[in-house]
Amino acid sequence: MPSQNPVIIESLDQEGRGIAHAEGKVIFIEGAITGERVTYSSYRKKPSFEMAQVDQIFRQSFMRVQPKCAHFGVCGGCSIQHLDARAQVSAKQRVLEDNLAHIGKVKPENILPSIYGEAWGYRQRARLSVRYVIKKNKTLVGFHEKRRSYVADMQYCEILTPKIARLLPLLAQMCESLTIRDALLQIEVAVGEHVDVLVLRIMRPLMPVDETVLKQFADQHAVQFWLQTKGPETAAPFYPLDAPALSYSLPEFGITMPFAPTEFTQVNADMNRIMVGRAMRLLDPQAGERIADFFCGLGNFTLPIARRGAYTLGIEGSDALVKRALQNAQYNALSKDTASQKARGYAEFRVMNLFEISEVLLTQLGRFDKWLVDPPRDGASELMKSITPDTAPKRIVYVSCNPATLARDAAILVHLKGYLLKAAGVMNMFPHTSHVESIAVFEIH
Repeated sequence: MPSQNPVIIESLDQEGRGIAHAEGKVIFIEGAITGERVTYSSYRKKPSFEMAQVDQIFRQSFMRVQPKCAHFGVCGGCSIQHLDARAQVSAKQRVLEDNLAHIGKVKPENILPSIYGEAWGYRQRARLSVRYVIKKNKTLVGFHEKRRSYVADMQYCEILTPKIARLLPLLAQMCESLTIRDALLQIEVAVGEHVDVLVLRIMRPLMPVDETVLKQFADQHAVQFWLQTKGPETAAPFYPLDAPALSYSLPEFGITMPFAPTEFTQVNADMNRIMVGRAMRLLDPQAGERIADFFCGLGNFTLPIARRGAYTLGIEGSDALVKRALQNAQYNALSKDTASQKARGYAEFRVMNLFEISEVLLTQLGRFDKWLVDPPRDGASELMKSITPDTAPKRIVYVSCNPATLARDAAILVHLKGYLLKAAGVMNMFPHTSHVESIAVFEIH
């Protein structure tokens, strides 16, 4: 039942939901914007809070816009298309600052200007679900519906690259025609600079007729199919076998990064270039410095640091990613064996579980002048706790995909380890979603 009395939306939470108060509870309202007066329909009730969907808007915010996507509100891929793109960035900046203040009890000396790129057609990585729906007698390919396990019936996606977005209904038709349609669970999309890869996660082998269908589709639409039968390590190219390798580039640093479609890369290549550029300016690597890149992945920050002339040690928990990072260093002549004497900078890599690091293990790595830290959503608390006076770098640039764990780690650095939070700001890596990507700079007091 909709609420009888309208409420005023006071702010937005970390998921982009409007926050209001009614009858002693906090009400989180999807689809509502700060300043609006709305009624709502609750779908989850707890003693101290409710989760709700906006029902009727009596006073509309000037920041409200008409969502561009026809599937918005049903598809769970985007949550804030109804909010003006510039206002989205401002809301994310407030989320970052609120988390730093309330969780970390810290305040940056400077707020970095927010950075953002194209709002549409930016997404180059995606996992699309495949589902044959008996009641509809059709196969669906797309993201899950909001708060449901069903696959959204999508004809186009405004945030995927236009080519892949146009292929959604054609992919559904193709999957429908396969003999193994009930054993095809997922299509992973990886768009590179020279090839578009679709990884089919299949639970049983293709039949010859299925192979013919895939080859015809690949030829007609200029894509490459990979097949994955179990874990990511089983993914292998199927057709065409002579397609260019997946890669993205960082032109500012003269770097090209080959990658496999199941390896982690940023979903927004344009924003990644801007982010790496900002991180390098904040880190300011100098020739002859020793710099550590923690959670280095395939070398997205490691190699640009080395290109600036610093010795760089990239550390990552995944053996497969470390192997890829070393290959990328060799490919770009930035490994110890391939770097020119003139350049001086080079990168090395090591496998280490950074969620179980200790003061002893950190000391064994040696002292570094600066750190670049780019952890997953869980953050890097154990790494921050392990800092001692003998291992403390003079500067830490922290790239975060979760403002709450950044704030928690900032509290460790500022209140326990003697650092100042010099600057922080957001980067709109995922427009129209509530995901907050940010960067912060810490310097020893």
